[in-house]
Amino acid sequence: MEKIVGTLQKDNNPVEIKIELPTNAYFMSGIRDFTLSLIENMTDFSSQWAYRFQSVVDELANNAIEHGSKANDKILVTFYTVADKEIRITVEDHGNPQKPITAAEIMKILETNKNKDKKEFSIRGRGLAFIIDKWTDELIVEDRPNGGLKFTVVKHLKDDSFKTLEQSDDPKNIVI
Repeated sequence: MEKIVGTLQKDNNPVEIKIELPTNAYFMSGIRDFTLSLIENMTDFSSQWAYRFQSVVDELANNAIEHGSKANDKILVTFYTVADKEIRITVEDHGNPQKPITAAEIMKILETNKNKDKKEFSIRGRGLAFIIDKWTDELIVEDRPNGGLKFTVVKHLKDDSFKTLEQSDDPKNIVI
């Protein structure tokens, strides 16, 4: 069966899909499934790269729920794609007044953690530094005007390595 790619973008106009989720981990399986389906149907990514990008979105959304929100809040996940060009995904939270953090503080933590060996971390706390940094082309962190953070990741689609599985010695393969 031949895979149809980009069927929603025959004219190369951008597609934007916004999903508002309650801050409850129960809803994460739906966003995981949606991400995987979007990647598989709108890109030439191999299944390995589709699962990687699913992990990227999962990490961002889980962080927004766990660290950037208070109970009974919502996060906003926006998928923006242009056929054969890029996928841009944003995850926005409203902030947690009990644990406020700024975009500048997040970027400082990322820079510090990027240079650490994964053995220096506990089982938690490696996602942004290892998953997001290794598997996306751009990461933008911004303060939202009314509180909270907006994380944007971009993956450019003009890379033939997305179409094949990679060898285990490739630097884009990471062990967490």
